[in-house]
Amino acid sequence: MDYAVIRTGGKQYRVSPGDTVRLEKLDAEAGAQHMFNDVLMTASDGSVTVGTPLVDGVHVVGEILRHEKAKKILVFKKKRRKKYRRRQGHRQQLTVVRVMGIQAGAEAGANGE
Repeated sequence: MDYAVIRTGGKQYRVSPGDTVRLEKLDAEAGAQHMFNDVLMTASDGSVTVGTPLVDGVHVVGEILRHEKAKKILVFKKKRRKKYRRRQGHRQQLTVVRVMGIQAGAEAGANGE
């Protein structure tokens, strides 16, 4: 398979085997393998398969490299002429995943997850 579009953490990502992506935090240890079952679309040799809403029998397998935090963003609220100001910071927790492969058909069910 050339690439797939997966859904995780409320967002969609286009991934290919060998890619490294930063996703919303996953509950798994670093070094573990994680299987993404929500595959929305796949493309292989010029043919595109779009799911309704998911593509049946296709899974994306990735290895969790590490957990990290994104850059801090500042949330600033102000109401003019009212002496109202609020400042709050936020750092989103992320998981860095290397995509190992896209499994389809009989390969996908053989992994057991």
